[in-house]
Amino acid sequence: MSNETLIRRLSAIVGDAAVLTGNDMDAHLTDWRGRYTGKARCVVKPASTEEVAAVVALCAAERIPMVPQGGNTGLVGGATPHHDGHEVVISPSRMKRIRAIDSDNNTLTAEAGCLLAEVQAAAEQADRLFPLSLASEGSCEIGGNLSTNAGGVAVLRYGNMRELTLGIEAVLPDGRIWHGLRGLRKDNTGFDLKHLFIGAEGTLGIITAAVLKLFPRPRSSATAWLAVRDPAAAVELLSRLRDACGERVTGFEIVARPALELVLKHIPGARDPLAAPSPWYVLAELADTLADFDLAGMLEAILAVEMEAGRVADAAVAQDLAQQRALWHLREHISEAQRIEGISIKHDIAVPVSRIAGFIARADAELQRAFPAVRIVTFGHIGDGNLHYNLSRPDAEANADFIAQTPQANRIVHDIVAELGGSISAEHGLGQLKRGEILRYKSAVEMDLMRAVKQALDPHGLMNPGKVI
Repeated sequence: MSNETLIRRLSAIVGDAAVLTGNDMDAHLTDWRGRYTGKARCVVKPASTEEVAAVVALCAAERIPMVPQGGNTGLVGGATPHHDGHEVVISPSRMKRIRAIDSDNNTLTAEAGCLLAEVQAAAEQADRLFPLSLASEGSCEIGGNLSTNAGGVAVLRYGNMRELTLGIEAVLPDGRIWHGLRGLRKDNTGFDLKHLFIGAEGTLGIITAAVLKLFPRPRSSATAWLAVRDPAAAVELLSRLRDACGERVTGFEIVARPALELVLKHIPGARDPLAAPSPWYVLAELADTLADFDLAGMLEAILAVEMEAGRVADAAVAQDLAQQRALWHLREHISEAQRIEGISIKHDIAVPVSRIAGFIARADAELQRAFPAVRIVTFGHIGDGNLHYNLSRPDAEANADFIAQTPQANRIVHDIVAELGGSISAEHGLGQLKRGEILRYKSAVEMDLMRAVKQALDPHGLMNPGKVI
């Protein structure tokens, strides 16, 4: 089918204004990091599940490969088309309805194009909480969050998108619609099919809507920025906080000094919360549904004991909402500060929480031996074992040569992760970036199972080809 004919037929489905060509496609052809840029026959923006189904059916009949794309905030090139220009990018960004809120069932049904921030706001209007929280929540879309099984800073208490989702609606690679929008917490009637699509990065179909879990809205919170001597002390502090506070521990983030320095350098308004620098920091947050519960007093009492014992060197406890936001501002802008600084070798790894300190010590030492003067920027969700472990050189000229050695750096980091029983992709996915790398770390049986599922649902390989598997 000629491109002219394709665009005419797609326009008949979604309208002329919803089919982008030429320079109008530019924002959809490069990933957020600027690492991958591709070409496409067009970008199509359906406004309903039925329009998505019609677009997919047309492309499937003509054997045209498709790339589902949410807010285009991914970090592994999973939503970027390839260079050959044969693919159609399908964006659900016009599908923005909150279809239903069931406060008694604590669920919200949202279409895939809703921004995460819009879902959070809708939940708040119903006096509920949707707890997924990401730095990109003002631009990432729910469909993308589902397709990458997003985690974020509240996983410790609430879980990632798998745990936050009860049902989905999806368009299959042949254009059929699976109506799986069930708000059930118990449904033992066979395979739980939604989990095939959550985390599949659009390789098995296009998620068009989801039933999401809601929670009681916290009425009180306490936040502190803490200086600790090393990651082992941070892990020990986490255990002590959870023993004392239980599920009130909502966030527990680790930040190495180089990560904070990049934020202070590049993000306007960023301020160091403590007078003296520390090699490591923890950002901890407690939350409770009781408005008059003295969380700040609880946190300060625990920190007094930890400081007396030498496990915490210094602390800044937020005194109001503005100070809480300022502390989270530091953590949430690390990725943006890194992007401004320049490209780096990014690792999104997970190991058991008990092995975090050992991983950092071993990986730091081996990388410093292999690459003298390497800058290691470490931060992440220490509460669930997920670290963002990123490597670069401080000067741009040396950094270009260093980035060319990505395979060698990956081998050091990923081999240690595998030895410690971890994962080389905790929350960002595989996309293009780690599609080949995963073959070294997943067993032949696992890869065969993944390929079998792909073959069963997408026998012609049209859904996001060249990603994941």
